[in-house]
Amino acid sequence: MPGLWRLKGMSNPFLRKLAYGTDLTADDREFLLEVSATPRPVPARTDLIGEGEEPEDVHLVMSGYACRYKILPDGRRQIMAIFVPGDLCDLHVQILGQMDHSIGTLSDATVVDIPPATIGRLIANPRINRGLWWMTLVDEGTLREWLVSMGQRGANEQMAHVFCELHLRLRSVGLAEDDSFDLPGTQEDLADLMGITPVHVNRTLAVLREKGLIEIAGRRLVIPDVGRLRAFGGFEPSYLHLRGCKAHGDVMQEAPVLP
Repeated sequence: MPGLWRLKGMSNPFLRKLAYGTDLTADDREFLLEVSATPRPVPARTDLIGEGEEPEDVHLVMSGYACRYKILPDGRRQIMAIFVPGDLCDLHVQILGQMDHSIGTLSDATVVDIPPATIGRLIANPRINRGLWWMTLVDEGTLREWLVSMGQRGANEQMAHVFCELHLRLRSVGLAEDDSFDLPGTQEDLADLMGITPVHVNRTLAVLREKGLIEIAGRRLVIPDVGRLRAFGGFEPSYLHLRGCKAHGDVMQEAPVLP
């Protein structure tokens, strides 16, 4: 029943994300729905795995937000990645002897723990494996873009860029409106992501509000003009690779092509 598959698949952020990078058969979707069917609740500010621990399961975020981070000897924290629903945290992590960073939740979340044997079955499927490689390449492209932001963009532009990226990533899995989304954490989290102080974050948010680029209502970020915010932050979304992959077919029907 194609209509039923479309309904079930497109309500699942993991399937929805993979659809940008590969073609999936009905059997593939059945397998992926089975793999992601039993997420466990995880409270905010909880480590999924800590630096120095031996990794085994791969963590799949199904709702809420998580992050990759490191703690410096003096207690400062640097956030190096934000995981939104549909994201895998380090696909091949089980081959490492120990973690060189930590992964924790920023908000209340639900997470699927995928054991190595299941990862092996996913990788053995050529269509799913293609999608997983696409996800890995997008993660690498995102890290490169964050390095550019931290090295070359001012705080105002960097924050605008982060907001544009999160907005588009959440839209791609059906979890953002055309002009708004739920913020993933606190001002302290933004500070740890950008490498600035919470006071500087507060000033930067004030600048973006004064320019009419953003509005904040509780935990909701509203973007009155997405094009203006993208232009201000120098956001060019090609590194997220959401305009389809080289192979075409069901993927282009299942996944909307986003600008």
